[in-house]
Amino acid sequence: MKKDYYEILGIDKGATAEQIKKAYRKKAIEFHPDKNPGNKEAEENFKLAAEAYEVLSDANKKAKYDQYGHAAFDGPGGGGGFGGGHMNMDDIFSQFGDIFGGGGFGGFGGFGGGGGQRRMKGSNLRIKVKLTLDEIANGVEKKVKVKRKVQAKGVSFKTCPTCNGSGQVMKVTNTILGRMQTASTCHSCGGTGQIIESKPNHADAQGMIMEDETVSIKIPAGVADGMQLKVSGKGNDAPGNNSVPGDLIVAIEEVEHDTLKREGENLHLDLYISFAEAALGTSKDIETVTGKVRIKLEEGIQSGKILRLKGKGIPSLNSYGSGDLLVHVNVWTPKTLTKEQRQFFEKSLTDDNFIPHPEKSEKSFFEKVKDMFS
Repeated sequence: MKKDYYEILGIDKGATAEQIKKAYRKKAIEFHPDKNPGNKEAEENFKLAAEAYEVLSDANKKAKYDQYGHAAFDGPGGGGGFGGGHMNMDDIFSQFGDIFGGGGFGGFGGFGGGGGQRRMKGSNLRIKVKLTLDEIANGVEKKVKVKRKVQAKGVSFKTCPTCNGSGQVMKVTNTILGRMQTASTCHSCGGTGQIIESKPNHADAQGMIMEDETVSIKIPAGVADGMQLKVSGKGNDAPGNNSVPGDLIVAIEEVEHDTLKREGENLHLDLYISFAEAALGTSKDIETVTGKVRIKLEEGIQSGKILRLKGKGIPSLNSYGSGDLLVHVNVWTPKTLTKEQRQFFEKSLTDDNFIPHPEKSEKSFFEKVKDMFS
C-alpha cells in the first residue's frame, strides 16, 4: 500500500502552500542523493517526497487526491496516470530544482553528482478527449494525433564554453560574513551544459521540428469530467543529447447521455409510463451502460417510485465495485382527452377506488430524496 502524501512530508491536510513547500524542501535536503551517495533508501525517500510535493503543491491535483486518494493517479498511460506518482530523477531535478533557489539544490551537486549539470525536460502538451458515458463505464483505449516538437535528425551539440559543460556558473560575492559563493544556471545553455554545433536548415534555432504522432491512451473505467491523465514522454522534446521529453496531459471531457444522468458513481433514469400501465403493471426494457435490461413494474405502481438496480452504475475508480442505477417512475398524464375518456375519468372522481389512499408504508417525496443520498 502506498504511503500517504501528507505523511511523507510530515504535514496535515490543513497545511498552507508555503508549509507544503517548506516541508518538501526539508525532506529533499535530508534525502538528497549528493548528501547520501549510494544510499538507495534515501534515494527512494527523495523520490517519494518529490512525488508528494508534485501533487500537493498543485491545487487541482491536491483536490483530486483528497477526494480519491492514490487511485486518482494510478491510472494507465505511464508515469503515474492522473498527474502524480512514479517520478524519476530527471523529472525531479528538471521540475523542482528552482525551489531551492539559484541553480542547484542548496549547494549540492544539482543532478545526482553530475557536477551541477541537469537534464532539460521538454514542455508538456495538453489535449481534451471526449468520452461517452458508455466509454467511461467500461474503460476505453483512445488513439489521438498530437503535434509535438522533436529533435531534428542531424543536430549535433558541443560543450558549452561558458560553463565548460557543468550547466552552472559560479559567482563570488563579498558580504559582511565573508566571501559567499553561489551557483546559478548557465544563461548560455540553460543548464544542459551543451549548445548547438550544427543543425539542418529546416530545424528551428534549438534544432527542433514539428511532427505528428499517434498516441494510444488507455483510459480506465470510472473517470470523471475534468480529470487529467498524464502520458509520460509524449510531450515536446527539449534540446540536448541528454534531454527528456515532456508529458502529454489529457483532460477528460464527459459527453452528456441522452437519457442517463450521472451523479458520482450512480446513474439516474426517468421512466415514463401511462395510467393503464401503472394500474395494470407492465414490463419495460431500459437502457443501461452495460446494455438493455428488462424490469417488471407491479400493478398499482405509484408515480415517484424509485427502483434501484444494484451495480448498474459507474465503476469506482478505487476498484470498490460499481454504483447503482436509480429508475424514477413517472406516470404520464395525457394533456388532451377524447369525449369517452373524459366521461370515464369524470365517473372515477366519485369512485372510491380512484381516491388516493396512501399507505403508511408509502414513503413521502422527501423521504425518498433522503434515501437517495444516504
